[in-house]
Amino acid sequence: MATRTYREAVDHLNSLQSNAATLEAVRASGGRLSQFAIPEMVEYLSRIGYSTSDLNKLNVVHITGTKGKGSTSAFTDSIIRRARPDWKVGLYTSPHLVAVRERIRINGAPISEELFTKYFFEVWDKLKQNTKTANPQTPLMPGYFRFITLLAFHTFLELKVDATILEVGVGGRYDSTNIVPKPIVTGITALGLDHTAILGKTLKDIAWQKAGIFKEGVPALTVEQPEEGMAMLKEQAQELKASEFVVVPPVPGLSEIKLGLAGSHQYQNATLAVHLAKKFLTLHTPETFQEDLPASFVEGLKATKWPGRCQTVVDPAHARTTWFLDGAHTLESLQCCMQWYVSPDAALRSPEDFEKRSRVLIFNCTSGRSGNTFLGAMLKGAAELLKAHGREDDPATLFDEVVFCANVTYADGGFKGDLTTLAIPEADLAHLKTQHELADAWSALVPTFPREKIHVLPSIEHAVNVVRRLDASGEKEVDVLVAGSLHLVGGVIEVAGLSDVAL
Repeated sequence: MATRTYREAVDHLNSLQSNAATLEAVRASGGRLSQFAIPEMVEYLSRIGYSTSDLNKLNVVHITGTKGKGSTSAFTDSIIRRARPDWKVGLYTSPHLVAVRERIRINGAPISEELFTKYFFEVWDKLKQNTKTANPQTPLMPGYFRFITLLAFHTFLELKVDATILEVGVGGRYDSTNIVPKPIVTGITALGLDHTAILGKTLKDIAWQKAGIFKEGVPALTVEQPEEGMAMLKEQAQELKASEFVVVPPVPGLSEIKLGLAGSHQYQNATLAVHLAKKFLTLHTPETFQEDLPASFVEGLKATKWPGRCQTVVDPAHARTTWFLDGAHTLESLQCCMQWYVSPDAALRSPEDFEKRSRVLIFNCTSGRSGNTFLGAMLKGAAELLKAHGREDDPATLFDEVVFCANVTYADGGFKGDLTTLAIPEADLAHLKTQHELADAWSALVPTFPREKIHVLPSIEHAVNVVRRLDASGEKEVDVLVAGSLHLVGGVIEVAGLSDVAL
């Protein structure tokens, strides 16, 4: 048989994506969070030759939450790797920014194209060969996220990892990752309202979904939460017989550390990560900790990387351009994004040069999310923050140009394979409906903003070209904030040639 390639693996994987119509049907039905979700996932697992008890060998730290679950996973991974440098540590996260392999990491690095291809086709072929399903309703092939989750489990078992940091995709209770019978420890980051069509419209509903990762005899850790969310987490910890339910206390000395991830909101995520790592190592190794923050933990916190979240990247080929990348896509995370961007760490660095820089916003959000609310909150936040930093500037002057573009990678309408998305409704894409709505919202919020400085563009490549033209004019240095969508951030990293420095 001819050797199968990474490109073929990615194409096969993309064939499992749901299109926009299917996603809409799932939302309308309240999500495929029915009683079938977990049994179907267990069935797929058995068709590739594993039982759920095999997953206990992965020594899992299972993490969910609305905000910060990815960052907390990255911190936890980095701490455990520094505390146990002799170990092989697996990290499973989503989504990816540029290459799908980023979702499955060993000791911090995405698995190679060769390994991804090898393990991909081992899973693919088994599913194609073992077609007997226990439930006639179960689709023969799993969807995109389910498949990658199966691939991660297979990869980590094949590579015999010593520890696995497992980030939930959406929710928790019915998530594809939630088939590990006995993780070592579970953690829930800050709760908020997101994916409400699938998870429920109240914090109580969302907390019930997230708490579904608690397991009998396994410690359940969380951060301070709003009252209705916390009450549900406590109730579920009891019902699911977690060995303990802990609201993690502050870690002495943590606030003095310069974390590897920017933004003041990261200290809460780092606090949870320290407690998760400590609990994991205490339960899983003979190690005991006398100090609040062992030196290896400090090292891990400082060295944490999580691309595309409050990330500053100097353009490697255009030194006068600096990219500020944040895939924030909820109201709360966009507020955190503005706290970071409108600060001495980003747009307000060397304040005497503030006027000497051109600032560009590149923004997109999915049509279901309210652009008007998001942009309004960003401008309101910018006004408060400029004032707090002693500046009289009108927030409308924070950006000289704003670009609303579709998440299509290239100007010819093509996607980089790993960035292909079938989730955008075709009619929306053809007319750039969402982007025009965003532009109208911006004009309504900032009536004085020059219309010719508001760009509605069909691709990320078009958006990057606006930045390149500004840079080429040579008048000013250029700061670019990219926000609203991780898919957009990933596309910018790809098109602007930032992969070597950003990932």
